[in-house]
Amino acid sequence: MNTITILFIAIGLAMDAFAVSITSGLTIKHLKINHALRIAMFFGLFQAVMPVIGWLAGFSLRNYISNIDHWVAFGLLSMIGLKMIFESFKMSSDEKEIDPLNIYILLMLSIATSVDALAVGLSLSILRVSIVTPAIIIGIITFILSLIGVFIGDRFGHFFEKKIEILGGLILIGIGLKILIEHLLA
Repeated sequence: MNTITILFIAIGLAMDAFAVSITSGLTIKHLKINHALRIAMFFGLFQAVMPVIGWLAGFSLRNYISNIDHWVAFGLLSMIGLKMIFESFKMSSDEKEIDPLNIYILLMLSIATSVDALAVGLSLSILRVSIVTPAIIIGIITFILSLIGVFIGDRFGHFFEKKIEILGGLILIGIGLKILIEHLLA
């Protein structure tokens, strides 16, 4: 898998964390750089670790589904993308405000925004792609976008949130389709 594809996967996966970061920036009163760094660090770390966990889990499945691995990758990435698009429409601006700096809330948000990365790690394992580079890129991209997202939320609020989720979903579906077409034409 080439670096450009990994970058697009990373951007697609980071959209959940980016959207939550925007919301976090909106809810934090008197935002400081260390607040944004804390949120970005949690999201980036979890987004980097979850694909590794999924990749390790994929070892046991790899031999059983090697003939249909491209279909599995397409299905997983499409389901994740569709889920992100669907969730963007059910987001509500009147949801109860939470404190994203609370360690327990931050842990829950980090896990919730990185579950999709677990499935991507499983897909990468099935496709026999080494996980080191993708995990690092996913973590760094998520960190950067989350850091930016907190400041966007502080300045602009919910204007971008739904659009970001839709874009991330479309990117992941597109990558799944690319993997499927490449394998079918090979």
